[in-house]
Amino acid sequence: MYQIIDGKKISQEIKDELREKVTALKGQGKQICLAVIQVGSDPASSVYVGNKKKACAYIGIESLAYELPEETTEQELLDLVQKLNADDGVNGILVQLPLPKQINEEKVIQTIAPEKDVDGFHEKNVGALCVGSKGYVSCTPLGIIQLLKRSGVEIAGKHCVVIGRSNIVGKPMAMLLLRENGTVTVCHSRTQNLKEITRQADILVVAVGKPKFVDDSFIKEGAVVIDVGIHRDENNKLCGDVDFEKAAPHASAITPVPGGVGPMTIAMLMYNCVSSAEQEDQVQ
Repeated sequence: MYQIIDGKKISQEIKDELREKVTALKGQGKQICLAVIQVGSDPASSVYVGNKKKACAYIGIESLAYELPEETTEQELLDLVQKLNADDGVNGILVQLPLPKQINEEKVIQTIAPEKDVDGFHEKNVGALCVGSKGYVSCTPLGIIQLLKRSGVEIAGKHCVVIGRSNIVGKPMAMLLLRENGTVTVCHSRTQNLKEITRQADILVVAVGKPKFVDDSFIKEGAVVIDVGIHRDENNKLCGDVDFEKAAPHASAITPVPGGVGPMTIAMLMYNCVSSAEQEDQVQ
């Protein structure tokens, strides 16, 4: 029988731990503030931003919301980011993606001060992860490591296969698994003999962006399966990149969609925000 890796439960544990930390920091006179910028009114983005605000309120940190119109120019957004960079009262800056087509996402991400880049997307933070120095780590991969550790999954010495090579999930995921002493293979759209490789995985992380792409034929008996995808199927039900019904009986542990990786992303964003305040203490 397979174990369901419960992201809702684990993310709640993390938020409760952070809530205690925030209370202690406030006792030292330390306030924490996250600025969230949303351009336009994409419905999915509005849901994510709402969830981030709720999480901030729960753990006790302040959130500043900037809801800008769809027609906002790139320069207007960059000016706001620079203003928040210079504001000592703001610990973290998050620009909700995707952005409207007139705005260069990469330029905006690289304009955020690395020490306030709580999403972990700035090239300085990505570089820090590559060489093993301090920096913010992209929230989804960081959350997956916590899911594995808190579910009793040993990473060291295991063959970990990541399907997907995006800058937000695939690449940082591979780096984090390496940091935990996993042996890592990264697969992508040009990989040949994909199933042969995935069937060797002790831990399989699927971030391919295709609904129900991975079924039982990809999975080694007893593997741990982590599903990063989120989609709506033909019946308008939420599903992941993994066909849960087919894959689960062959796994030793698996994340559901919803309720697996998703809640962890926001929990780790909160973790990065609290870390920003703690690091400031260390610098002083």
